[in-house]
Amino acid sequence: MEPVSGGAALARAAHRLGARVVTASQDAGDCEIPAKLREIVDEVLVVDTNDEAALAEAVTRLHRRNPFDAVLPGCDFYVATAARLAARLGLPGLPVETVDSVRNKALMRESVTRAGLRSPRFAEADTTDRLRSAAEHVGFPCVMKPVESSGSIHVSLARDWPQLLRAFTELAQDETLDLGRPMGHRVIVEQYVPGEEISADGYVADGVTTVVAVTRKVLGAEPRFVELGHLTPADLPGDVTDQVKAYTEDVVRALNVTAGPFHCELRLSDQGPVLIELGARLPGDGIPELVKRVTGVDLTLIMLAAGLGADPRRLGAFGEPVAASAAVRFLTLPEGDSYSGIKGWDELSDLPNVVETHVAIPPGVPVPEVRDCRSRLAHVLYTADSHRAALAFWDSLDKRVVIQ
Repeated sequence: MEPVSGGAALARAAHRLGARVVTASQDAGDCEIPAKLREIVDEVLVVDTNDEAALAEAVTRLHRRNPFDAVLPGCDFYVATAARLAARLGLPGLPVETVDSVRNKALMRESVTRAGLRSPRFAEADTTDRLRSAAEHVGFPCVMKPVESSGSIHVSLARDWPQLLRAFTELAQDETLDLGRPMGHRVIVEQYVPGEEISADGYVADGVTTVVAVTRKVLGAEPRFVELGHLTPADLPGDVTDQVKAYTEDVVRALNVTAGPFHCELRLSDQGPVLIELGARLPGDGIPELVKRVTGVDLTLIMLAAGLGADPRRLGAFGEPVAASAAVRFLTLPEGDSYSGIKGWDELSDLPNVVETHVAIPPGVPVPEVRDCRSRLAHVLYTADSHRAALAFWDSLDKRVVIQ
């Protein structure tokens, strides 16, 4: 359903394995199926994917004629929908009774807190009065985020009441649709956790949780939390890595993630790892490719195996690493506006360590202010012999490419 980011890689992997691939999509606006992806999709089922009843009816009708073997979400928005639809068709999927806790950030916080795990103070709000009550409970500084959005959209740090109110007002007045969904104005206000941000990526199979890699996140300037890149593996002391893995396993159990990949975002606080949020699906931003290059583990094939109820080894999910380190860096325009080109861009693809380059926002098209993932105009994915070398190449990009 709606194969964007990691979902597109999922569809391509299924096609390579010889599967019949059906994509349920609105196929319009930001849900339009890209031409290259359309080439490998056997059928596009055009339906309002945000109308769960209509989606279920359309998929069930097609299933009766030509049964599916798996139902998979193409992005974070459809994780819970996929679980409920899989259960309806008698196919493997996440437990429907708890799956909403991996989408709704308030339910996620409740589950983790109930399990006795380290978690910041938090409260929900959907009106100005409730926002003030939430702020009084949580205190400042705090972070406001929509309960069911993604990509750091409208996630903002507030150090006082005027900043928090301004962030909430901006959200409430934003009429932009994201994959056909309105932003809504139900938010979670939570205690700000200082510290380095990382992600722990892994999977659950046969009741065992495995953290495959810990990745360092590079964030833009606060009060926003724009992810400007990722480096795998993070350069952490061994005992900290052990703490991250143990805490992540506890979070996965608390949220009842029973199969498939997960993307767990954490802050390394003075007290230890603290959950920011967890996605029970493939990570985006090219992280599966970073993990595969560094560890040999293909999280995309693991997600396919989970959807099929199959052994991931049969699909070839476990190979050999090909690099000691891998990274992806996103390019942005600090002042927004537009650009005419990227000097040195074409030469990047000739470098032996560069795996992929991609321009998301073409020259001449307005580039949003750096506030969330929609402001990233291009990215470079590359490998290196060490974390230090990965950082050095990251820095060298400031001279190798110039946005004009």
